[in-house]
Amino acid sequence: METLNAAELLAALGHESRLGIFRLLVEAGPEGIIASAIGEKLGLPAPTLSFHLAHLSRVGLIRGQKESRFIRYLAEYATMEDLIAFLTSNCCQGRACLPKTSACSNIEKRSTT
Repeated sequence: METLNAAELLAALGHESRLGIFRLLVEAGPEGIIASAIGEKLGLPAPTLSFHLAHLSRVGLIRGQKESRFIRYLAEYATMEDLIAFLTSNCCQGRACLPKTSACSNIEKRSTT
C-alpha cells in the first residue's frame, strides 16, 4: 500500500460517523447490514448516511451489494488488513510486539464472503 492510499483511508475513518459505520460493518461480519438498519443503529438521517456510505465505498473500505430494493453494505476486510499491515510494517524492528493485533487474527471467520 502506498502512503497516499493509506492517508485517504485514514482520512475517511477520521470522521466520527464514518468510523462508526465502518466499525458496525466489521462487527456485522460477512453478512453485512442493509443501509436502513445502519441508519437506525447509529441514529443517522438517510441523506447523511448516504453521503458517508458513498465516501467509504469510494475509498474501498466498504462495498454495497443490491438485494431486491435494498443495498446491503459489507466491510472490505482485505483493505482493512492492508491498512493495518501498512501501519505496522517494520514495527519494533521486525519483532512481534503487537499482541492485540495477533489476538485479532480471525481471518477465517470473516473470509467466507
